[in-house]
Amino acid sequence: MTETAASSSKGRPAKKEAKASFFARIALFVRQIIGELKKVVAPTRKELINYTLVVLVFVAIMMVIVSLLDIGFGTAVSWIFGGTGSTDS
Repeated sequence: MTETAASSSKGRPAKKEAKASFFARIALFVRQIIGELKKVVAPTRKELINYTLVVLVFVAIMMVIVSLLDIGFGTAVSWIFGGTGSTDS
């Protein structure tokens, strides 16, 4: 183990930094947001169309699965409880 690693593991608490003012923390937060937004890369038109098609196909498949489950459970409940009765009193 190196000297710096050994000295840092002796259980001594780290130096506490002075707490910045409320407005300084907000300014730092906004600067960090702007820095992160500069790292964002917008998709190309081809990628955007591809992503959109993937989402639409996924949603269509999920709609079919949920619809089949709904029909199946509805039929099963109707069969189990004999859903031919009238709801009129």
